[in-house]
Formats: sequence, structure tokens, C-alpha cells
Amino acid sequence: MKKVKSILFLFLGLVSLVIGVAGTVLPVLPGGPFYLFAAFCFAKSSKSIENWFKSTSLYEKYVEAFLQKKGMTRKEKIRINLVADFFIVISVFYVDILLVKILLVVSALYKHYYFIKKIKTIDRNRTKQRAS
Repeated sequence: MKKVKSILFLFLGLVSLVIGVAGTVLPVLPGGPFYLFAAFCFAKSSKSIENWFKSTSLYEKYVEAFLQKKGMTRKEKIRINLVADFFIVISVFYVDILLVKILLVVSALYKHYYFIKKIKTIDRNRTKQRAS
């Protein structure tokens, strides 16, 4: 059972990593959250895979930076929310089931609440000064 769990986390981590890389290349898809999820999955799959992922530049740039800053810049928050809202709005127009439409709108509202109230907004200038 432990082997199956390890393989499942490895698979989820790889899928999340691929989506994260696509998000780095494509401006409409946020890569950061997928890298965070990949790091979590790799940590749960095996220690050697976790160590490998932590040694990559992707981890250093996206995951470690987020964990050290303990928040996001206003620009990052706005970008992620706009992209997510774009896809939610498209979904609301294409779905014919009222309950699904309501759930999409409620999830969008909760997402905005979470980004505003739960994720700390950090000043980009201060993070650049610390890095110098």
C-alpha cells in the first residue's frame, strides 16, 4: 500500500510539474501554485525525489522564493486571479447546469477572499532590496 501511495504522489507531482512548466511559458497559466503542489507531492513520494526537485532551478525560483517571502506581490495576486476568473467566467457561460454555475461563482468569490485575507501581500521593492 505504501508503494502505491508513493507512485500516486510521484505521478501527481510529475503532472503538476509539467503544468507548472507550461505555466512558466504560457502567460495565461500561473506556474507557481503547480510548483508548490509538485514539491508537496514529491516530498510525499520519496526523499530522493524530493531532494532532486529541491535542487532544480524551478524549485529555487518559484517554490523557495514563495516560502521565504511568505506571501505574494500584488502583481502576482492580480495575475493569478485574473487568469482564474477568465476561465471561471468562460465555464459559467458554457455550463448549462445552474448548480454548477452557482458553485463556480461561489468558488471564485472564495478565491478572492482567500487571496485578499489569507495570503499576505508583500512589497516587491522590499523583496528586491533583500535579494541585493
